[in-house]
Amino acid sequence: MGKDHKPEWSDPNNPDSCLSIVRRGKELESQTVSFEKNVRFQKRNSTEPSIDVLYDGVLKGDRSLLARAITLVESNADQHFQKAQQLLKMLLPKTGKSIRIGITGVPGAGKSTFIEALGIHLCNLGYRVAVLAIDPSSSISGGSILGDKTRMEQLSRNENAFIRPSPTGGKLGGVHRKTREAMLICESAGFDIIIVETVGVGQSEVIIRDMVDLFILLVLTGAGDELQGMKKGIMELADIILVHKADGANKQIAEQTRQEYNRILHFLQPATKGWNTKAYTCSSITLEGINEIWRVIQSFAKNGKSSGVFEERRRIQAREWFYSMITDQLQFLFYHHKEVKSALPKLENEVISGEMTVAAAVETLFKNFFSETKS
Repeated sequence: MGKDHKPEWSDPNNPDSCLSIVRRGKELESQTVSFEKNVRFQKRNSTEPSIDVLYDGVLKGDRSLLARAITLVESNADQHFQKAQQLLKMLLPKTGKSIRIGITGVPGAGKSTFIEALGIHLCNLGYRVAVLAIDPSSSISGGSILGDKTRMEQLSRNENAFIRPSPTGGKLGGVHRKTREAMLICESAGFDIIIVETVGVGQSEVIIRDMVDLFILLVLTGAGDELQGMKKGIMELADIILVHKADGANKQIAEQTRQEYNRILHFLQPATKGWNTKAYTCSSITLEGINEIWRVIQSFAKNGKSSGVFEERRRIQAREWFYSMITDQLQFLFYHHKEVKSALPKLENEVISGEMTVAAAVETLFKNFFSETKS
């Protein structure tokens, strides 16, 4: 066979069409049939579970179905919205019994390390812990960048724990817009403590404060410079300030930082009625201070429930959630409106080029929206 000879099954117009291994026709045919069977089998397996299957799976604590239920409520697809709301309606009577803890802090404060140490401690005490770790979204794939599940290896292997890294999805402040729904699903699955970790960038602290019972702010040692850079508003959101990494040579400095924070907190408005915010030290390496923090959390929950603060806070949060959902829904309807989607690119270009004012362009879009809606 000459070097320029091509087998009969090759495409003369495509020089790269030759296979590296020549097989008989029957063998190729049988492999094709087998491949088609595998594809059909995979498609059958990828069928979405029904609402009833998800409901039963969540209540039984099935990790796979719990994850799929959260994926359903996180979905932006139109066909998933009604299904997700139906599932949440069925699960709602099973929610509300957990302690919801929000944790934030500057990058490098060791939020994931602390959550893992606290989570393992709680699991060893017999509690079930769910962690909703909010990751920044990749601008390319839209998925999580940090991958908290890989940063909490020991906790993720614990049978009493469930970790769910979620991309922010572009939501202001770094908190995914479906975190509240994911939290309710975890509660209905029987988790005693729900921990929500934010990336700690700007307004994420305000958003997470509106969805949890207790808010913990992690800080580092070196009180002088940090206190000057720490926003007063963020400190006023915290129920507990935790000076982290208080171990080794850093232990003494951490104690000084704790005292400095407590002096400042004395002059600030408490975040929760009837509760005095204080600073504590903790090490996730030596585990010193972990049990003390849990006792403080228990004391906070006991006081909040007996005084009615917990119930009042959750009513206010439900109201804020209600109005937030109205805003989200209006925004969704507007941008998915046929006439708006059609006119938006043209008007955007006219605004950028200076041919039309921003106000006039917005007015045109709303005229298109309302005229089509009325008709």
